[in-house]
Parts: sequence; structure tokens; C-alpha cells
Amino acid sequence: MDHVKFGKTGMRVSRLCLGCMTYGSPKWREWVLDEEASRPFIREALDKGINFFDTADVYSQGASEEILGRALKDFARRSDVVIATKVHGAMGANPNAKGLSRKHILEAIDASLKRLGTDYVDLYQIHRFDPETPMEETMEALNDVVRAGKALYIGASSMYAWQFARMIDIARARGHAEFVSMQNYYNLVYREEEREMMRFCEFERIAVIPWSPMARGYLAGSGVGAGASTVRGRTDPFSVTLGLGSGEDEAIRTRVNEVAAALGTKPAVVALAWVLSKPYVTAPIVGASKPHHLDDAIAATKLALDAPTIAKLEEPYRPKAVAGHV
Repeated sequence: MDHVKFGKTGMRVSRLCLGCMTYGSPKWREWVLDEEASRPFIREALDKGINFFDTADVYSQGASEEILGRALKDFARRSDVVIATKVHGAMGANPNAKGLSRKHILEAIDASLKRLGTDYVDLYQIHRFDPETPMEETMEALNDVVRAGKALYIGASSMYAWQFARMIDIARARGHAEFVSMQNYYNLVYREEEREMMRFCEFERIAVIPWSPMARGYLAGSGVGAGASTVRGRTDPFSVTLGLGSGEDEAIRTRVNEVAAALGTKPAVVALAWVLSKPYVTAPIVGASKPHHLDDAIAATKLALDAPTIAKLEEPYRPKAVAGHV
């Protein structure tokens, strides 16, 4: 497993990040694995050289952080791993238990650290943009989290490029900690991020860690809705929210299958290899809930797609509405 610089920081992360939304409580989402089923995947990721793990407080309402924290304590040294978590989603009925207010951020980081069983996280990310809270308030609170030693770096997730740039400008003007990463929705069937966000991140040397690089399994062949081949594909409403399954999407998926057949590999490997081919991508976030998932992800890091193949995969794409910001 190769390890690369995390944007313009001195930290190095594995070329793949293990996303831990899949680990937690089936009561939260039907397709989520419980702790006993989750731990082997975390251990396998470590064995394969993955040192980067991403979770969020809202995943299984904290259970994902607890499972990840216990597994890493049992299987790794704290200094050998990079732990990322996120804040924004509602953690209860209390009106202050969500968003990016100073109150919620400072309370949420302490709760996340307790669940993870660590004194600090390597990367603390805002899970979405909060239009209800002044940007200045959010950036000051995040700066205080870093200055207190509770997070080493801060990052952001899906939002408009102008929002991301403005928040960085505020931090710079005030001498606050700046965002060093962007976790955005990006894959062969959703490339709207190429218009502004990817260009901005490349110019600023900001790490890009895309979520759902295989479009929630759609590009791997799972499908969406009642006819999907996986429980997640059939029951995850967010896949519908993302608008997966258009005619253009199906054309792209067909090309992924054709390329995979020609190369003697799996569609999932091809789809992820395409994301990895982009110079502005640092470490895609991959999920693993079946024995072959991590092997497929590792195989993608070793597959170099040539220019004609990339052009074939990209040609059917057509502009679409912005998705993934809420």
C-alpha cells in the first residue's frame, strides 16, 4: 500500500481510506454491520497497509466511533493510524445537538473523543455546510479545537466551492487553523465537482478524499431501488436522493462493465481506478462489508488506466444537478 502526503500538510496517509459508516448498529440502517461483524474488516484494512480511517458522530448515532475506537486500540498503536471523524449531523432531539455552532462543535468533539477512546483525532471535519451559523463562529470554534490539541487538522465535506473558499479566507485573515482537506461526492456518474471544487483544491494543495467513489455500489453493479442486488441498494433512500440510475448513468455503467471485461477485472476495480487516476485525488473513501471488498479496492490502486480507456469511460457523462450537499 502506497502512502501519500495529505495535501500540503506533513502527514502521510494510505492511498485508500476505510470508511466506517458501514460499522455500527443495524438499528440505524438495515445494511450496517454490528461490532462483531465489523472488527475483521478493520483488522484486515490494517493488515493490508491502510492507516487512514474515516467515521462521523452521526453514523449509528455514535456507535461507529465506538467500534472503530475499540478496534484500533486492540489492533494498532495510536501513532500508527490516522483517525478522521465529522461533526454537523443531529445527535439528538435537542435543537443545539446539530449544526456548526460553537456550542455544538465544542460539545461534539469531546463526545467523539470519548467514544473513540483517544485524546485527539488527526482530522476533524465539518460534515456539511451550516447556513444557520456564521462562518466566523464556526472557524473560530474549529481553531479552538485545534489549539486545544483535540484535533491535529481540520477538513470539510460537500459544499459549494465559494463557501469553502470563503471559510478558508476567514481563517487566514484571523490567523486560525485552515481546512486542509475536502471530502466530496465524486465518481464516474457525478463529476460536477470538476467545475470548481477540484480546481480550487488542486491550486491550494488541499487533500481530496472523495466519498462514494463507486456511487454507493451502483458502479460495482448493485443497482438502485427495489431491483438492487444488495440490501443497501434496496433500502438506502440517499441513493435515490443522489439521482442515480439515469440513462447517462446506465451508459457509463455499461462502459465500466465493458472495460472490466476487456481487462479481466471487476467493474468495482475499474470505477475506483478511474477516481485514483485523477491527480487531485488523495485517498478515496471505500467501504468494506463483504470479504472481497478490500481486495477489490487494493486491486484498483494497481490498475493504471490509459488515456483512451479513461476517455471511453468519461464520454457518456452529461452535466447534472448538484447533489450530495445535504
